[in-house]
Amino acid sequence: MKVAVLGAGAIGAYVGAALHRAGVEVHLIARGEHLDAIRRSGVRVLSPRGDFVARPHATDDPHQVGPVDHVFLGLKANSYAAAGPMIKPLLHEATSIIAAQNGIPWWYFHGLKGPYEGYRIQSVDPGGAVSAALPLERAIGCVVYAATEIEEPGVIRHLEGTRFSIGEPDGTLTRRCAAFSDAAVAGGLKCPVERDLRRDVWIKLMGNIAFNPISALARATMAGICRHDGTRELVRAMMRETVEVAANVGCDPGISIERRLRGAEKAGEHKTSTLQDLEKGKPLELDVLLAAVVELADLTGAQVPTLRAIHAVSDLLAENLVRAV
Repeated sequence: MKVAVLGAGAIGAYVGAALHRAGVEVHLIARGEHLDAIRRSGVRVLSPRGDFVARPHATDDPHQVGPVDHVFLGLKANSYAAAGPMIKPLLHEATSIIAAQNGIPWWYFHGLKGPYEGYRIQSVDPGGAVSAALPLERAIGCVVYAATEIEEPGVIRHLEGTRFSIGEPDGTLTRRCAAFSDAAVAGGLKCPVERDLRRDVWIKLMGNIAFNPISALARATMAGICRHDGTRELVRAMMRETVEVAANVGCDPGISIERRLRGAEKAGEHKTSTLQDLEKGKPLELDVLLAAVVELADLTGAQVPTLRAIHAVSDLLAENLVRAV
């Protein structure tokens, strides 16, 4: 098996290192000091499950890699539309694209029977730009339940979780999913193949849709948001509205709001990825979290006043951040 990791940041490099440890031919596509460090010393993973070093090939040029069996996409979702030129050299006729994405994916209604089959979510896939770069028939969904960070260039701190749930948009169990899952498990990860990955999408989104924007607006950790009575209730309201939208598109996350809230609280003084991006002056990945769910609410008639309000102020924050760059 040959795998390219496009966007070998905290999550991508961690997955690539695990696959390499399992004997997979792995190519990390990265840039800057992080790439230089990996070329010199490999990927060093620091984990409560045991530290290790992997030395896969690393480059900033996908033409040096050529066609692969799987592209593991570690980019932020707001980079997908521009990823076509980087993806194209990695593709053969059967290459899959496994996108480790937060929020609502561009493939959400692909292969989903029902009244919205084939609907394009404009806030996620504006004008079909993402589908053009990442063809729907190549997509394998991936929901990440792992927390990692780049401690320094070439060094990945694994904080918690090893689960990367994957699945086909049409719910079939395919050889390509099984093969990737087997390799990931051999490398020390959990990688269940789910018939209904959309349920995992909504379970994770229940937390992301609330904690990520609030953390950026309040400059607060997840535990800090939970400790404050007002923001804790705000999270509950956002989760309630999110579950209503999920139900309207035919999905029941199957987890209570209180259980989801307690699970998030266990993360402690953890900064969400959105807050980390804000502190680094990077674009905020909020369209796939908030804008997409508000769009689905409009599509299905759900009333989501809290989500609309938080979307409005966080969208202004994101716009101001772009202007300041």
